[in-house]
Amino acid sequence: MSSITVEHNELKKLCSNKLQEASVPSDQANIISDVLVHADLRGVNSHGVLRTEHYIKRVQSGGLNVNPNLSMQQTGIATKVLDGDDGFGHVIANRAMEEAIKLANEIGVGIVSTINSSHCGALSYFVNEAAQNNLIGIAMTHTDKFVVPFGGSEPFFGTNPIAFGLPAQKYKPVILDMATSNAALGKILHARKTGEEIPDDWAVDSEGNPITDPNNFASLLPFGGPKGYGLAMVVDVLCGVLTGMNYGPHINPMYDKYNEKRKLGHLFCVINPKYFTNLSTYLENMDKLIEEIHNVQPAKGFNRVLVPGEPEQINEEQSIKNGVAVEKSVFNFLNGEL
Repeated sequence: MSSITVEHNELKKLCSNKLQEASVPSDQANIISDVLVHADLRGVNSHGVLRTEHYIKRVQSGGLNVNPNLSMQQTGIATKVLDGDDGFGHVIANRAMEEAIKLANEIGVGIVSTINSSHCGALSYFVNEAAQNNLIGIAMTHTDKFVVPFGGSEPFFGTNPIAFGLPAQKYKPVILDMATSNAALGKILHARKTGEEIPDDWAVDSEGNPITDPNNFASLLPFGGPKGYGLAMVVDVLCGVLTGMNYGPHINPMYDKYNEKRKLGHLFCVINPKYFTNLSTYLENMDKLIEEIHNVQPAKGFNRVLVPGEPEQINEEQSIKNGVAVEKSVFNFLNGEL
């Protein structure tokens, strides 16, 4: 499929306007579009403006509350619970991370869980907010069943991503944002939309056979076999069992039952390095660590060794300078009528 290049601020405006046409308040629409374009800038198109049409469909079907009453409850010295009232996950997650940052600045650490939320987009956006404030950010969320457990033939857990944001001084923050599946579901959907094949270790068909055609998709595979499966379970416990939300096969599907609320949980943790060591020493050592990794002798076929998230950062720099590549069908949707 063909794509066009759009300046990133213009893309945010198009996305925000489209959401506002669907009765999403402007302040929320701006946050949502910022999160989506952040993903596109980093080359993670599966979590970018491609998702706008899906969100609007869910709004129109009654599965998202465009006027939620967000309520924050203090549950401990360093802990809070945010009830998202079934609103947009991007807005809820942004508010939760802001509060976790505030707690970490005040007392050294902040942990905020969310309940009654929905899909929140790329977690890298939120941990980067912490890292930009010289704080360590951790974020995780769960979703409906798409991944077969190790040794199983049917899906149980979601892609259940987890992300870390580690600030440095000379260098940009190290951002690790990863699904516990071998690939995010959004990448499968993006491959369908673009007509591309997928690697044979990403997904299986209804009989458990590896596939390269995304149209034959039934379930995803966990990364690293039992390791990814184990992490997926931990994320679901921390986001579902711990928060009182549903888990695994009991979570409402993202791409079905559009009239029903998702009822997702997220968990955000922020650590203030200066409560554990001298901040300048931490930042200097992070720079040293990054430089030493860069100086590792690259293997055959590689030009240099990069830190986690660095390929996405490079993509972001280029996209800010040259514009964001957007599939023409997605652009036409954003630029057209509902």
